[in-house]
Amino acid sequence: MFKPIRAALLGSLLLVPSLALAEEAAAKPLNDPQIATIALTAHQIDVDRGKVAQKKAKSPEVKQFADSMVTDHTTGKQEVLDLAKKLGVKPQESAVTADLKKGAKDTANKLKKLSGADFDKAYVDAEIGYHQAVIDAVEKVLIPGVKNAEVKDALEKALPTLQGHLQHAKNLQSMLASGS
Repeated sequence: MFKPIRAALLGSLLLVPSLALAEEAAAKPLNDPQIATIALTAHQIDVDRGKVAQKKAKSPEVKQFADSMVTDHTTGKQEVLDLAKKLGVKPQESAVTADLKKGAKDTANKLKKLSGADFDKAYVDAEIGYHQAVIDAVEKVLIPGVKNAEVKDALEKALPTLQGHLQHAKNLQSMLASGS
């Protein structure tokens, strides 16, 4: 379970289509604290990226999407923190969270060099890849691997929001491509 999620998330963060979850051999399963920390890290990455887009985006629709990312993922992050506190789970880093952070830094460096419509397109494209990878990881790796019922429930409840973000980003991508 370990390497497939790393490959999926890192590949997507770098905007390289790599969702070979089933192709890589698992090194070792993730434990619940690591899974919770992955969720926390994923939320923080989207909050940080959204804050950049709030400042740099040209399109009002992209700015509104960035506002949603900051609001929704701040809420999601707090929910993870609250659940971890309730369960007495301390964050536990893993190679997955390290890869998430590295991928986010690489994407941030790419976005930093862009402005205007080029930034808008790259930001939306990054969000599509990121949300698809996170959805795939939640469905195929995190939910099947989690042991605690409350953590599993929280992951399952997060899916509709993530799917909504993905669809919103795809709609934005279409709008930006058509020039409207």
